[in-house]
Amino acid sequence: MTEHLFSYGTLQLESVQRSQFGRLLEGTDDVLTGYGVIEIQIRDPAVLDASGIETHRALVPDADAPPIPGKVFRLTAAELAAADTYESENYRREQVVLASGTAAWVYVKA
Repeated sequence: MTEHLFSYGTLQLESVQRSQFGRLLEGTDDVLTGYGVIEIQIRDPAVLDASGIETHRALVPDADAPPIPGKVFRLTAAELAAADTYESENYRREQVVLASGTAAWVYVKA
């Protein structure tokens, strides 16, 4: 079964994709509305090693925020579980509907 995952941040990085999924993902452009972007500090050593970045973006509900561009990736259930591990305690996964009408998972601030 294929899962759709909307990425607005580090899951778009080649280094993160290779470390988490063992491959590069092909994504399509899409847009998410209804959320704003904040920055959070990452302390998980495995996440820091994969991304090389201490400050990551995180979503919070905000109906007035500008649309957020990103990529939709098609993942297997095992790859989605790997993404859950990567996002760790900083995020939770929610189902959203993107501007294209695609239903996708997205990680928001926990």
